[in-house]
Formats: sequence, structure tokens, C-alpha cells
Amino acid sequence: MTGITKDMTIGDIVAANPDVVPVLLQAGMHCLGCPASQAETLEEAAMVHGINIDTLMDMIGEA
Repeated sequence: MTGITKDMTIGDIVAANPDVVPVLLQAGMHCLGCPASQAETLEEAAMVHGINIDTLMDMIGEA
């Protein structure tokens, strides 16, 4: 999945490319519909969930 950067908000990512949802869920981000997640960046969400952002970006890139 191209065009996704770690400084994009979760809301923007899901709206632009819903195919990334299974990848985020697999990584442990189960609150994609939470109001707070809509405004936090992918990098912030990864940090909150204890996920290495580089690993997550690799997972997204492979999907």
C-alpha cells in the first residue's frame, strides 16, 4: 500500500485506503473507530500500542 506515511492520521488512512484496516487490526490496533484514533497519527498510535513504527510501516508496505 503506497501513499501511507507515519504522520498521517488513522482517520485519513482508513478513509483513503480501507484495505489497510486488516493490517492495523493484525498489529493490535483494535480501536480504529475510536474518536481519539481518528485524530492521532499512525506513529502516535503505534507508540501508544507499543508497536515499532518501522515494523508497522513494513507490514503496510507488504500488504
